[in-house]
Amino acid sequence: MPPQGCWDEAHYLWLTDRTNRLVEFTDGYIELLPMPTVAHQAILQFLNRLLDAHLGPRNGFVLFAGLRVRVREGKFRKPDLAALRRRSDPRNEPRYWQGADFVAEVVSPDDPARDLVAKRNDYAEAGIPEYWIVDPRTETVTVLTLSGGVYAEHGVFARGDTATSPLLEDFTVDVAALFDYAKG
Repeated sequence: MPPQGCWDEAHYLWLTDRTNRLVEFTDGYIELLPMPTVAHQAILQFLNRLLDAHLGPRNGFVLFAGLRVRVREGKFRKPDLAALRRRSDPRNEPRYWQGADFVAEVVSPDDPARDLVAKRNDYAEAGIPEYWIVDPRTETVTVLTLSGGVYAEHGVFARGDTATSPLLEDFTVDVAALFDYAKG
């Protein structure tokens, strides 16, 4: 294994092809991500079901955590959810996606800034049109849309609100139902 700072894409892809750990890669460095909690997975399951029901009939495609998304040469992220509006999109490659139309992250308690700041910048750099940040600490869903290379807030949705997607026509999420599902 190469030392930190000396990894390349081939090493990263080799490692992540052989392990079920969540590992991201940036410019020679790998980052081991924490294993998700039950509540984290429940939130993703809820959103995945809704997205799949919405996109599937429209020939779209959504995948759950573990999918590698190439932000640019030398940088890969593994969003909690990633979606393409067309399954036949050429970015849908066998080993990883070359971007996405929609990504979502559940804020991890170990390093909230990773999801709130770093990934926001990375997904903007990748040109991903829509990014949802689901924050269990505040029970909010922040919907961001890409405009001029940076994300602008479409809305911050809390209990009693319905989160809406400007990109995915008629896709909505009842925020209270989402967090209630996560609590069991």
